[in-house]
Amino acid sequence: MTGPRIPAEALRAFAAAVYGAAGMGAQDAALCADSLVQADLWGHQSHGMMRLSWYAARLAAGVCDPRAVPETVVDAGGLAVIDGREAMGQVVAAQAMAEAMARAAAHGIGAVAVRNSNHFGTAMYFTLMAARAGCIGFLSTNASPAMAPWGGRRKALGNNPWSWAAPAGRHAPLVLDIANTAVARGKIYLARQRGEAIPLGWAMDASGRPTADPQAAIDGLILPMAGHKGSAISAVMDVLSGVLTGSAFGAGVAGPYQAERRSGAGHLALAIDIARIQPLAEFEARMERFIAEMRAVPLAEGAEAVFYPGEIEARAEAENLREGVLLPEDTRADLLRLARANGLDPAMLGP
Repeated sequence: MTGPRIPAEALRAFAAAVYGAAGMGAQDAALCADSLVQADLWGHQSHGMMRLSWYAARLAAGVCDPRAVPETVVDAGGLAVIDGREAMGQVVAAQAMAEAMARAAAHGIGAVAVRNSNHFGTAMYFTLMAARAGCIGFLSTNASPAMAPWGGRRKALGNNPWSWAAPAGRHAPLVLDIANTAVARGKIYLARQRGEAIPLGWAMDASGRPTADPQAAIDGLILPMAGHKGSAISAVMDVLSGVLTGSAFGAGVAGPYQAERRSGAGHLALAIDIARIQPLAEFEARMERFIAEMRAVPLAEGAEAVFYPGEIEARAEAENLREGVLLPEDTRADLLRLARANGLDPAMLGP
């Protein structure tokens, strides 16, 4: 990638302005903007500013409500159910995780089921909320069909990502954020945007043949990670996120790039108050020892270091905050189109 690096704050201001033009209130717009920019800071550009035009199109089409206020419809001690009422997924997921953390503070553990939400971007954005508050956080979601159940050849399961995060003492939190496909679908869209081939093993075309063409992959099937295991995990995440919550599931879920259908996405947020199990300082010291043990193993040939989950993202964030975010040329062009469509100054995106 070439081009100017853009300060994160400039990107946040631009995205918030686009969301504001779509009718979102200032607080919700700032949250949704920050979630996109944070993904770029972490190096996950498949979930960053590239998606802003997708979200804007869904807001403009009315399948996502910019002013919706999620509602708690079940309040049962450590358990709650939130109806997202078609709000932006980031707004709903943030409320769900905050509610799970509050219930964990009261009961030791909090679980919040979510229905009628939307795509929320990067799951670790929300599990890190819990980790930074002394909890272990979990978040699952379902997604539009991307892969066939194991043994089939028609899309019926989403990549249905999930995330865990935990505080790690003097280190950045340990955090896992994965989809159950061989690769997040957003990375295939990013490859198409960049005009790049994708590795064989990521996807099949509509005829069931392995493909390196990102468009053929989008039109075909994304492969599950680890074969039947990825397919099975994805099915379980749909049970947690869709079947259990009372939201849509399977083929009933629409993706963020589909502006013609309501999403129907569901989520499940959990928070565990670490201090109810052991003193937080003791847990963090144990996490530091755990990370030290992982780092102490001999390196495999060609490896530069052993990284614990979330460490690479923390390093990328520090660099991109210092240097600015370098966006793919097509993403930048897409943002400039958004600027013109919304009457915004393109200079917000730098020279």
